[in-house]
Amino acid sequence: MKKRLLAPLIALPALALVLSGCSTSPGSADSSSDSTAPLSIVASTSVYGSIASEIVGDHGTVTSLISSVAQDPHSYEATAQDTLAVSKADVVIKNGGGYDDFMNTILDANKGTAPKVVDAAEASGLLPGHEAHNHDHDADTAKVDDSSKEAGKDHDVHNHVEGFNEHVWYSFEGVKNVAHDLAHVLGDARPAEAEAFHKNYEKFVGQLDELTKSAEALKPELEGKNAAITEPVPMYLLDSVGLNNVTPSEYSEAVEEGTDVSPAVMQATLKAVGAGDVLLLAYNDQTSGPETEQVRKAAEAAGVKVVDFTETLPDKKDYVSWMQDNINNLAKVVGK
Repeated sequence: MKKRLLAPLIALPALALVLSGCSTSPGSADSSSDSTAPLSIVASTSVYGSIASEIVGDHGTVTSLISSVAQDPHSYEATAQDTLAVSKADVVIKNGGGYDDFMNTILDANKGTAPKVVDAAEASGLLPGHEAHNHDHDADTAKVDDSSKEAGKDHDVHNHVEGFNEHVWYSFEGVKNVAHDLAHVLGDARPAEAEAFHKNYEKFVGQLDELTKSAEALKPELEGKNAAITEPVPMYLLDSVGLNNVTPSEYSEAVEEGTDVSPAVMQATLKAVGAGDVLLLAYNDQTSGPETEQVRKAAEAAGVKVVDFTETLPDKKDYVSWMQDNINNLAKVVGK
């Protein structure tokens, strides 16, 4: 994707964040050959870092290359430290689907021991051509690349799929599938801990099911109501509560791609937002610019509730608590 305009936030150092596990440095070298060493997992963003932490538990370290809402995964450029972390990783988890292409660049250039790569877009079952999972604990259904070289070879096939919303972490069923594959990969790397990874996965699935129930509880108030968006980031969640997106697709696509919104498309978007039948505006607070701020002001002037969303975890949040906050924010729109 083309580089997008970030909100005017202070740039943060691109330091990896160790989310869980032992307090060793990221990417413990040769841990795959040492059954007692903690597994080293590198995630493209804190979203997948949090998910990985839930599954690996105390049996590994997790490093998130992007850990701040001040960073845009679409336009992020990897650092030397990122490359080093990946070169020492046992497992890498990326979003794929054209979202975090910097991971492909790192994997293509990796000259170290090739890590196992979990591609969330493919694992989610949401990408066209990739069927849903069998969640049988004994079924070897994990969709992983056997090496960074293989991961890099085919990554262009699934980049920028027309009509595909690559923000798969806003789908609880999709995340369940990703966690399933990750548990299998970790179990293959550490057979002695496979049962622990499976138990962690089952516990995480229970939390995802609670999130699903929370979202479904809003359907009586939200189903069939109109919503507008600045980008398709939270659309899986909005779809799950029954909201109808009335935003011209040309607007949200241009904002996501970082291209100019034409005057005609902007006018159509402002008209839709101010038509009087839009309940809320889902606003990507992590990346913004004049064209999104104009729509936000129009929504506020029309009495439309604005609900902020981000692409990575806010400070002091894990995946589950963050998603519960997003659901709670939707509930506030209808006074729940």
